[in-house]
Amino acid sequence: MDSSSPFDCLIFDLDDTLYSSKIGLAESLRKNIDDYLVEKCGFPESKASNLRYELFKTYGSSLAGLRVLGYDIDADDYHGFVHGRLPYDLIKPDSQLRNLLRNITQRKIIFTNSDRNHAVKVLDRLGLKDCFEQIICFETMNPNLSKSTRPDEFPVLLKPSMDAMKIALDVADVDPRRTLFLDDNVRNVAAGKALGLRTVLVGKTVQSNEADYAVENVIDLAHAIPEIWVSGMDGGDERISRTKSEIDSILAIMAVGA
Repeated sequence: MDSSSPFDCLIFDLDDTLYSSKIGLAESLRKNIDDYLVEKCGFPESKASNLRYELFKTYGSSLAGLRVLGYDIDADDYHGFVHGRLPYDLIKPDSQLRNLLRNITQRKIIFTNSDRNHAVKVLDRLGLKDCFEQIICFETMNPNLSKSTRPDEFPVLLKPSMDAMKIALDVADVDPRRTLFLDDNVRNVAAGKALGLRTVLVGKTVQSNEADYAVENVIDLAHAIPEIWVSGMDGGDERISRTKSEIDSILAIMAVGA
């Protein structure tokens, strides 16, 4: 593809971004977190859902909130419980998405709040494991958590925390101005935009102040952001014609699953 694209790298969120939020995995995750709060922390079953919601709203995740509240939660145990029971068979291979990603020649990176094991399982189920050069995940943002001597010694860092975002950009070694960041969460997208990233809100068709672009599905990128492949901003009619031809070729490959 044309080197005149304004983007050197694309950073993708994982859950509810690379696959649909409607498949039911999120519901299972919420139930598993509720069960963790009851079985591991001793909270009443009747209060688990509300507590999970409040912890997420206030601290970004139940794990982060529990540690702030003084619960000495082991991250590996927590992730093993809430992700280990997920029905991963709900995630099906996505040949269309695979073909789209393979036609993006720029660097492609996963940036997720989830642990690495979960990320690898999801990518494997989608058939996309070899489409990304790097996974930035919970362990990347929280390398010292296992060394803590008390729950509040190292705060859990997750999107949309600016500290977490800065760690990710540093690890990815990217120029934010030439990086496209895709996420389904408005707060994450807003944080990315604040750091100079070009942003895409996934799962929405209406653009917001936080996002430079909005797409219902990642496979809509070819239509919504053709400049990923070529800028189309100079070269007159010849460049415009070539851009359309390239995008049509990508869409044709996606359609036949070649």
